Amino acid sequence: MRRNWPAWTGYATSLWSFAYGVLGLYWSLGGAGYPFAKVPDDQSTGSILEGSPVDAVAPVMAAIGLGGAVLALVMIWRQPRGWVLQTIAAILAIGLALVIPDYTLIAIVALSPALVVFAFTGVPGSQDGVGDILYWHRVNLIIVFVGGLLWAATAIAYHRRSRYACVSCGRSDRPAAGWTTPTSARRWGRIAVAVAVVANLPYEFTRVAWYFGWPVGITDEFHQMMADTPGMLEMGLALALMGIGGGILTHGLVHRWGQVYPRWIWFKAGKRVPRLLAIIPASVVAVVLIPAGLMNAQLPLDGDNWAVNGPGILWLVWGAALGTATYAYYLRRRTTCSRCGRGVTSRSDARGLFEEQRADGVGQLPAAAVPDRDVDEHPLDVMGGRLGRLEDLGGAAGQQVERADRVDPPAADRGELLDRLLDDPQQRLQLIGRPGQVVGGEHPDRDHFDADVVAPVEELGDLVRPGLVAARHRVADRPGPPAVAVDDDADVARDPVR
Repeated sequence: MRRNWPAWTGYATSLWSFAYGVLGLYWSLGGAGYPFAKVPDDQSTGSILEGSPVDAVAPVMAAIGLGGAVLALVMIWRQPRGWVLQTIAAILAIGLALVIPDYTLIAIVALSPALVVFAFTGVPGSQDGVGDILYWHRVNLIIVFVGGLLWAATAIAYHRRSRYACVSCGRSDRPAAGWTTPTSARRWGRIAVAVAVVANLPYEFTRVAWYFGWPVGITDEFHQMMADTPGMLEMGLALALMGIGGGILTHGLVHRWGQVYPRWIWFKAGKRVPRLLAIIPASVVAVVLIPAGLMNAQLPLDGDNWAVNGPGILWLVWGAALGTATYAYYLRRRTTCSRCGRGVTSRSDARGLFEEQRADGVGQLPAAAVPDRDVDEHPLDVMGGRLGRLEDLGGAAGQQVERADRVDPPAADRGELLDRLLDDPQQRLQLIGRPGQVVGGEHPDRDHFDADVVAPVEELGDLVRPGLVAARHRVADRPGPPAVAVDDDADVARDPVR
């Protein structure tokens, strides 16, 4: 299903648009339940359409919905041509997902655990149930938001098809832009993480200060009113602490523990963090922060109570920066596409990926991180089975990345590989007490290498000779009989070995 998202999202977009267009037509004809009608404050929202007249908005909703249903099908069935259709789809996506909604989405994300509990225990206070929190006007904004996401997916798929790129991963036969390489993504991803963390500091600081009795950015009367309202200061403190926790987790997008579980998560320590486990939550939070920030920007900024909605305006910056950092994380961790096969296939790509992962310390994963298939989803030795590439990559650690068709054993770094290659012959020499016989000047007798690691034999020299200088010193320090120099060129005359 995930692989075929460009196909089913287009049909889902058409279905959503048709259903909402029918509702718009129903409201235009006087039907009940118009979701932007004027209602009491405890049943209203902060949407820009709240309180708008049905005669003006409902017909537009009907036209956009019914027309959008046809447009989505055209974008699926016809060969992409020009920029007009994808521009219309992008405008619909931005309007539905970012402009029309309000803070409802971020509130639901933040309070979702409590809402699940309230569904069974009831809502504390004067509310009769979850229905007093998720009333129709708010539920409608959630529906609108989902429609915006569907239109965004449709626009992205159409744009990729117009570029003759893979609809799943977006890569094409053209050279990738320099800023999309893992090394570059790591650099500008760090900046995005820093901006995302700093942007929410004013909100966190003011809410914590209010809870401890310091009315920063508000009047004493307003602070007293919040103190007299049960749970208001506590709710602000909880949201601030959640923001601080989110800022800490944001650092994982550019640090090693965002790719490999740290030791303090003992039941997962050393295992790969699934990419979607970080990408999906971060993307959702980034998107829902934007409409909440726009809503705060629309509210009047009171000079004496500027901290009520002033810090919330910075959620626009927070959401944009978090989305940028999440995209950088995706670029750094994406591997071979299961649909088109493009990905980390060239030496330069592999070198960039290895340098990136070596900077994070991911290349030295413990052995337990591999056998249970926690190395991404579809392992593939990015060396392509050619151990000679270790020389070209400067001794970078072999890393497994995704491929759907086969599972290769994990590649070791150069020092470990040399250890594995030299341990067996060296141990035999120690047991026998003398060097093995040389036959024909080509290969030592009883030469025994792991066929699953090194093949064919003629590539062995290319692998071992450069590494004898750069290999770890522990190989040379091991006790044993002295090495016997043997010229391995069969064409050079020599005394026969006796």
